[in-house]
Amino acid sequence: MVETRAGVCLCNLFRKILNSFYNSISLLTFMARLSAIIMKTQKAGLRLSIIVALLFMMVGTAFELILLEHYEDWQQLIPLVCIGAAMLLVGVLFRTRSRFAIVSFKTVLGLTALSGIYGTYLHLQANYEFELEMRPTAAGWDLFAESMAGALPALAPGSMIVLALIGYSFLTLITKP
Repeated sequence: MVETRAGVCLCNLFRKILNSFYNSISLLTFMARLSAIIMKTQKAGLRLSIIVALLFMMVGTAFELILLEHYEDWQQLIPLVCIGAAMLLVGVLFRTRSRFAIVSFKTVLGLTALSGIYGTYLHLQANYEFELEMRPTAAGWDLFAESMAGALPALAPGSMIVLALIGYSFLTLITKP
């Protein structure tokens, strides 16, 4: 019943607004302004959502890698360095949107995505070697399936690719008018 009253009130308000327009040009101008306000509000909400997702992804992934002690050799430091550089450049982009900052951020995001691909390869290779040691006669699909489900999560580095995609979404929203 409350929804019905609210709907009636809205309809009455809309009728009063429409009655206040004397010609179709006034109505079109009003609708254009209203549409612009709605689009700006939606874009601001989307921008905030993507910024929060990007920061959450960067902080969460870095924190997880540190907790897993993912820094024993230089190859394990690659994702941490990429995340650190991306965090630094997000801070720079909040202050200035210079061409250098944007190109640097794009470069870091590209390297971040490549680190995800490389990490997947390294995890899969380590699991493959371990499975061959455990079962020297394994081959084909069985060996591949066991390698994918091995001790190192083979698809976990893919989160770096997702991080890069969220970063590109953020960059798209802040650089387009």
